[in-house]
Amino acid sequence: MEKEALQSFMKQRGIDAWLLHDFRNTNSVFLRLFPGKRHVTRRSFALIPAAGQPRLITQSLDEGAFATGDSTKSIARVVYGGWRELHAALARELGGLGRVAMEYTPGDSLPVMDVTPCGVVELVRSLGVEVVSSANLVQVSVARWGAEARAKHATASKACGEIMPGAFAYIAERIRGGKDVWELEVADWIRAQFKAKGLEWPDGPIVSVNGHAADPHYEPTERTPTQIRKGDWVLIDLWARVKGSKEGEENVYSDITWTGYVGKEVPKGMRRVFDAVRNARDASVKLAQESWRAGRTVQGWQLDEAARGVFEKAGLMPYVKHRTGHSLSPGVMVHGMGMNLDNFETRDTREMLPDIGFTIEPGLYLSKEAAEKECGAGTPSFGVRNEINVYVDPTKGPEITSCVQDEPVLIG
Repeated sequence: MEKEALQSFMKQRGIDAWLLHDFRNTNSVFLRLFPGKRHVTRRSFALIPAAGQPRLITQSLDEGAFATGDSTKSIARVVYGGWRELHAALARELGGLGRVAMEYTPGDSLPVMDVTPCGVVELVRSLGVEVVSSANLVQVSVARWGAEARAKHATASKACGEIMPGAFAYIAERIRGGKDVWELEVADWIRAQFKAKGLEWPDGPIVSVNGHAADPHYEPTERTPTQIRKGDWVLIDLWARVKGSKEGEENVYSDITWTGYVGKEVPKGMRRVFDAVRNARDASVKLAQESWRAGRTVQGWQLDEAARGVFEKAGLMPYVKHRTGHSLSPGVMVHGMGMNLDNFETRDTREMLPDIGFTIEPGLYLSKEAAEKECGAGTPSFGVRNEINVYVDPTKGPEITSCVQDEPVLIG
């Protein structure tokens, strides 16, 4: 956490302090700001003022857990015993403050940031404090990349950019040689490449054919053996990062998706769907970059709407199943803690801020009935997703950091 940058941002936004609540390690933001393995059993608070030093409010049984960790041992602590002492401590620490940010969003508008229990918010409000969302504070603290994470992401992106076309080439080689090739076999090949390049991955990858590609979260297993044959549509989604240190918290994943067709020419209807997805991706990129150059604030929901407008114009909105993109930030989770590109599942009003990253991955998923309607009789169920990664350089603005697919891969 770069305390000075965070406090400067808070002052700009008229926020007097950030109050984080945690109970038994349930607040992931608290754990990212103050990392370390510790066993805690009672309510804890961290107060980060817009001016001055942070303070921890902890129950006496848990004080020792915070006294040993590198991230907390030097922070001043306010120790309480019973609930009356806790309420009194909160009243003292929050006295004179007007606006305090917490992990809360009005109306649960952003569930990923709405983790403080309603009762805790009510308690803080009862002390005469206005509670606002900490969503953008999370972006300028735990979601920031920094130079080291940026460099490690570049390494992962280079490796993934080599593995992805290699996976399609592997499929083509097997088919040209008259050999069977299966979804799970290709997934195993990708995992072997990750290992050879020193990358780590939590799950996946996704290798999906035809109707399986119409399920965004399909993953091949031994229970679903599926062969890849001529005339099939293939979607590959893979994600990995450079192996982390410091408990693996600082590195950022590369997360990309490509699609291809086993044949010499993509059928016209399938090509139309692919083009719509690619154009939706590019519309989101364009808005992000143009907004930065013009000095205009742009929010996650607006970047989602830019992509969705392409689908609406093409009459393909019925085949949307998810938002346009998710955050990429340091940590063990592929989906990060910053802004998502979303006005579909939620309305993400977080801003595109410097030093954060995200994916742009619009997708369309057609059932057998929809595929035949849009692409002609005999077309199988299929899905198209086109995923790239973007980093908001503090000087240059949004830059694409991953490989980019502009044409379907012709396999065979």
